[in-house]
Amino acid sequence: MEAEELKQKGFNPAPTGYFSGEAFVKQLVLTDEITNCNVSDVYFEAVCRNNWHTHPSNQILIVKEGTCWYQEEGKPVQKVSSGGVINVLPGIKHWHGASPESAMVHIAININTDKGVVNWLEPVTDTQYYL
Repeated sequence: MEAEELKQKGFNPAPTGYFSGEAFVKQLVLTDEITNCNVSDVYFEAVCRNNWHTHPSNQILIVKEGTCWYQEEGKPVQKVSSGGVINVLPGIKHWHGASPESAMVHIAININTDKGVVNWLEPVTDTQYYL
């Protein structure tokens, strides 16, 4: 999907400092004084992935399109197809992104945002990604 088409659908460019490649985010539910979570659609172009990071509370990822590559530190990459769900536990160092073959979209649900949302770490190297 082209950037202009994504923008027309409500997506905005993701922060470039935390992604290798092009990613776009569409906010679906924002945290407020009543809702202690946020929900977003995140679009990753092929090969795009985010940096290693942790969350102070659970993050739930629901793959909508494509195949999500997900890896926890010290474990092999998991390939999660459309419809799959990943429950990332608090404090687990991990990354996620698209496969080399195609774009991927997942819903990211961050719960208990009063504890914080994300702690960004170093980029995922090409060697780590293609391992």
